[in-house]
Amino acid sequence: MKFNTMFNCEEVGHVCDKAQYNEASVWEKTLLKVHTLFCKLCRKHTKRNSKLTKIIKRSEIQTLSTEQKQFLKERLRQEIT
Repeated sequence: MKFNTMFNCEEVGHVCDKAQYNEASVWEKTLLKVHTLFCKLCRKHTKRNSKLTKIIKRSEIQTLSTEQKQFLKERLRQEIT
């Protein structure tokens, strides 16, 4: 059995996403690392995913509050009608 077939690439992508949110088990993370040692595409995907996570965590994104969203929705409804 080849190491890179322990997971298929689609499963690795899913595990990579789970790992990004700290939802992957130790076993999944281990298989992810083994697979990415041999699969260039998954290694590249994992690297980009990690970079994206770091950028989002560093950013100071501010979103609208629930009240602000409701206000905008109501205003749009009024403008449309």
